[in-house]
Amino acid sequence: MALPSHKAVTLTHVRYQRGDKLGYFLAWISLVPVFISLGGFVSHFIFRRELQGMFFALGLIISQFVNEFIKTSVQQARPETCALLEMCDSHGWPSSHSQYMFFFAVYFTLMTYKGIGLWHTKNKFAVIFLPWALALLTMYSRVYLGYHTVAQVLAGSALGVFLGALWFWVVNSVLYSYFPAIEESWFGRAFYIKDTSHIPNVLKFEYDNARDARNKLAAKSN
Repeated sequence: MALPSHKAVTLTHVRYQRGDKLGYFLAWISLVPVFISLGGFVSHFIFRRELQGMFFALGLIISQFVNEFIKTSVQQARPETCALLEMCDSHGWPSSHSQYMFFFAVYFTLMTYKGIGLWHTKNKFAVIFLPWALALLTMYSRVYLGYHTVAQVLAGSALGVFLGALWFWVVNSVLYSYFPAIEESWFGRAFYIKDTSHIPNVLKFEYDNARDARNKLAAKSN
């Protein structure tokens, strides 16, 4: 009796050539989208529940659905190395990893320069360097490790830039007017959903309020 074929879960299934230190490093870089999704946005919802962050995450999800639709429609094969990587049963154009990271970098940059964030103007260049560096490294890693061709990662990055800019415009020009209503809805009140994008320096605002609350509590106890 023939055994059924097996397929790996590709979420964290990244292969590299044994002994290749650069490949090992780039394999971890390829997992950055997973770290951002599970470590960044999930913890953001649990601990902060900011509407800007929630719509940021929603945009990334929509972007990945768009990517899957295009891949299914175009059905362009991955490079020949897909046989070694056990990826020949999935399509390669455009690269979803590149699309994800460039969407993230563009949206994060626009959000930071608009002032919806936690940093002063003098720190903005330092803040936006990391997501762009990770985006470029992710794009390079997908070609180096053999998962995509150059054309596939370039297509993914271009689509990510376009969708990231478009979604930022939609959120902050169209959906932003509904933020107060979401805050006051039963969902917003039940889950403490909030919008602090109108506050110039959120860190200082929360720091000052936390100190003020502690001082008032100390004054009452005395």
